[in-house]
Amino acid sequence: MMNNSSKQVAEGSKRVSPIKNQVGSIFVPVRDIERSRSWYCQVLGLRESDCEIMNGHLCPLPMNGVGVILDTMPRWGGDKPEGAPPIETPVFMLLTDDLEGSLAYMRELGAEVVTEIEHDHWFVVKDPDGNKLMICRR
Repeated sequence: MMNNSSKQVAEGSKRVSPIKNQVGSIFVPVRDIERSRSWYCQVLGLRESDCEIMNGHLCPLPMNGVGVILDTMPRWGGDKPEGAPPIETPVFMLLTDDLEGSLAYMRELGAEVVTEIEHDHWFVVKDPDGNKLMICRR
């Protein structure tokens, strides 16, 4: 297993990759940046004042670990009436120590529940834009 300081060499190649083995941020397509910021701040227990909307379409969320950026994605379909397409398959998971409490909380927020708790380990909900998010027991 390579760590971040290991040189990454493609098999059969002598060229060293300049790309780091590290994820910086994940973009989440949204239609209404202010509404989405409010919803994600509720979900993650963040203050909206700590989540600045930049350039009218980006909202980096202060996360522990990999960053999450809400984006209306004007370059990738967000300029169309239907907006950028939602994420149909969860591409990241949010962690919890209280899976049952988290599911109840998401229901209180009015999130659409896609799955109930599966394998006593995770469930999936949709955000207001239809993006599927996985919540997983730590």
